[in-house]
Amino acid sequence: MAIPRPDLSKLTETEKDALIYALLDRIDRQEERIKELERRLGLNSGNSGKPPSSDGYGKKPAPKNLREKTGKKSGGQEGHEGTNLRQVEHPEHVKDHCPDVCGECSHALSVENSTGYRKRQVFDIPKPKPVEVTEHREHLCACPRCGAVTRGAFPEDVAAPAQYGANIAALVVYLSAWHFIPEDRLAELIRDVFHLDLTTATIAAMLRRKAEAWNDLADHIGEQVKQAAVKHMDETGLRIAGVLQWLHIASTWLLTFYRVSRKRGDMLEGVTGIVVHDFWRPYFTMSGVAHALCNAHHSRELKALIENEKEAWALAMFRFLRHACHAANLARRQNRSLKPAFLRWLSERHDRIVAEGLAFHEAQAPLNPPALKRRGRAKRRIGHNLLIRLRDHKEDALRFLTNPDVPFTNNQAERDARMMKLRQKISGCFRAAANANNFATLRSVLSTARKQGWNILNTLSENPALLAANLRTAEVAGE
Repeated sequence: MAIPRPDLSKLTETEKDALIYALLDRIDRQEERIKELERRLGLNSGNSGKPPSSDGYGKKPAPKNLREKTGKKSGGQEGHEGTNLRQVEHPEHVKDHCPDVCGECSHALSVENSTGYRKRQVFDIPKPKPVEVTEHREHLCACPRCGAVTRGAFPEDVAAPAQYGANIAALVVYLSAWHFIPEDRLAELIRDVFHLDLTTATIAAMLRRKAEAWNDLADHIGEQVKQAAVKHMDETGLRIAGVLQWLHIASTWLLTFYRVSRKRGDMLEGVTGIVVHDFWRPYFTMSGVAHALCNAHHSRELKALIENEKEAWALAMFRFLRHACHAANLARRQNRSLKPAFLRWLSERHDRIVAEGLAFHEAQAPLNPPALKRRGRAKRRIGHNLLIRLRDHKEDALRFLTNPDVPFTNNQAERDARMMKLRQKISGCFRAAANANNFATLRSVLSTARKQGWNILNTLSENPALLAANLRTAEVAGE
């Protein structure tokens, strides 16, 4: 909105001063807005939390000064075991191909005349067959001795005159909850492959029944995650019935637990040990836990400061974190701890970089000039806020150096959250909270099964109590 132009000749000196301050304030606000918009334009998936899909087609290559060449060629490295298709010793079928006649005299030939052969193997799946129907008959038997009639009993899982079997239900849950095939397309797939007409209501009922059977197992997984020495936590938006709600992730490299909540700040209760997370304030309200900050987030923020704000200290801190990560990974692979002297040197180097960055920002002109006297705390620059975080939460940011069980990043939780976002992209939001909770239960068990090395289809047919008994944690596995 344009400022009306007054007649300066009619203004008093006090009114002129007030007008000058108003104009200065407006210019200051516009400059701040321009800088903020320029900063946002410079953000991408490499220097912020934006997804790669938001980069568009004009993706910029990574700045050359942030990456070091390893000298290795692209592709598989020397000594890497290939995973190409290999012949088996005992194939299911053998087809012999012999010449019909001799190439010299035209005498008839057959496999009995073979003196050797070459072999090639073709791996294929059998052509799908229509479903098989098994009829169960409950007989009435008359005793030949006393004449009493005794009724037989159907198996416990055969409860209706006509019903679908456990294998069909397991396949439906597998394709829906693990591969995110929408219900209408899943019904079409089952019809084309197995010549079986399943309605979407039947598919939904199969998913609901499996989730109900797995509720206790999912809760057991959640308890194991709470007690793990190190766990990763994150949260992501989940639209349910057109309203934004939240999916909370708590996981380890062997366990995954999902839960749905209306509030983003609804923290998991009863958690112990170390929690790895991004720097979101509500995590610090959790009692009885230690914290480890995600340095992948720090690295992306530093890259934005390097590329957009051109702050020299950010490049030094970026390289420090990268070198510290390499040192921690090398020590972990060699099953040893970093030497105390080296840790002290890293700590002092970190403090020097932070001190240099703070000195740089304290020398800058304030974003809110004192003459304007705006209310509240003086606004800080993005880099200044990051420096204060790295200074005040130094122990949390560098915990990966002193504890080999703590990773450099929170990528575990982010990977576990990524598949849930993919489900939304494919099928959209959930129509009811019950459906979202059922899906969280199913994914908790299926994601855990994959981490445990279990076959997903076998897991869907297994007794939940047996699955709970065979569940491995890092402590049990001795990892």
